[in-house]
Amino acid sequence: MKKIIIIVLAVITFSCSDSDNVIYEVFDGMTHGAIIRTLNRGSQDFNLFNLNSTWDITVETQDEGFGNLLSQMVVHVGYVDNKDDGNNNNKAEVILRTIEASEFTTSANGLPSIKLEYTLSDMLSALGLSSGQYNGGDIFAIRLELLLTDGRSFSAAQGSGSLQGSYFQSPYVYNAGMLCIPITPFTGDYVIDMQDSWGDGWNGAAIRVTVDGVPTDYTVSGAQGSANSETATIPSGTATLLFEFISGAWDSEVTFQIYTPSGATGADLGPNPVPGAIALFLCDE
Repeated sequence: MKKIIIIVLAVITFSCSDSDNVIYEVFDGMTHGAIIRTLNRGSQDFNLFNLNSTWDITVETQDEGFGNLLSQMVVHVGYVDNKDDGNNNNKAEVILRTIEASEFTTSANGLPSIKLEYTLSDMLSALGLSSGQYNGGDIFAIRLELLLTDGRSFSAAQGSGSLQGSYFQSPYVYNAGMLCIPITPFTGDYVIDMQDSWGDGWNGAAIRVTVDGVPTDYTVSGAQGSANSETATIPSGTATLLFEFISGAWDSEVTFQIYTPSGATGADLGPNPVPGAIALFLCDE
């Protein structure tokens, strides 16, 4: 026989004075200000090898006057040098641009909106960075600040955690990384060192190097056993170059290193390398 469970909900009502109501404690000290919402993220990183590579983002602003209090947006940028080479090329924040309220358009939400788009050249010029002072893996820290017509300003220091979280996507600060993506392939000799921990070859696995659509596979044969080293020579004038790992029967035994024409380590992977394209580190070329 099924049991019937009856749940009785009791609603308790009570009254309290304003001073006893928790809601007043929650809002005590809260001020109305201005926020930034991220509407669209475009290119989020720069390419070390392309001064015209861009970072772009579209944002809208809101204040207690539904956007009518906006006076200016100030775009600040600083630089974080992440290369451990004994040189400190960190740069303190500078003002990249000041944008007047009249330059904003109206978003679908009826609020001030603008697309921010800057090239790597723009950033380097603003910060006074020259060739050799910036490297792959470094970071541009872009901070937005809103100035209101009543003299108040709002940025990362004034925004609460809830505003900077995912609901409003209002971080105020955006980090743009420095990637190394060659416009044309680096030519020369790439040395591929391959190891097999069991000592019976790669069992079908290979490093495939495709030059202008023509593939060549490099591997450790059963006769070679535990190791092999090959050189892939990429000729001058090469238009496309792709390194790939082709999976075999025992990838858990596979490790390899690829050294670029300058002798730097472009990849050091395995065991169990991920099949597919190999992203070489080329920032030191």
